[in-house]
Amino acid sequence: MSPFTIQQQVTFLYTRDLAAGSAFLRDKVGLTLALNQFDLCHIYQAAPNAFLGVCTNRPPAENPAVTYSFVVNDADAAYETLKSRGVEFEGPPQLSERFNVYSTFFRGLESYRFEIQEFRDPSWPAPLA
Repeated sequence: MSPFTIQQQVTFLYTRDLAAGSAFLRDKVGLTLALNQFDLCHIYQAAPNAFLGVCTNRPPAENPAVTYSFVVNDADAAYETLKSRGVEFEGPPQLSERFNVYSTFFRGLESYRFEIQEFRDPSWPAPLA
C-alpha cells in the first residue's frame, strides 16, 4: 500500500505565446481557467481532478512525443462542437478495433497532439462522481 494518495493530476504543455496557447484551451477546447501563475503558466481544469497547464517558462519541444487525450461520453458531439469552434481535425472519429476506442485527433498549440476519445472497452474504469 502506498504511503500517499494522488489527489489531482496536472499536465504542462509549453508554448512561445501564452496568450495564443491560453486562447486555444479556453476558446477552442472550452476549458475553464483554474489558476494564473504570474502570467508564466495558465492552468485549466480538464476534468474534476485533472488539469492542463500551458506555460512559457521553458521552450516547447520541437516534436513532442505526447498525445493529450480527453475522454468524453460522446466523441461525435465533442468533434462537432470543437469543429464549430475552429479546431482542425485529422478526420472524423473512427473506431480502433485494436484498442476498442472511438476517437479522433487534432493538433493544438505548438505541435502538441490532442485526442477526443470514447473508451468502448468495458474494463475501462468509469469516472469518479
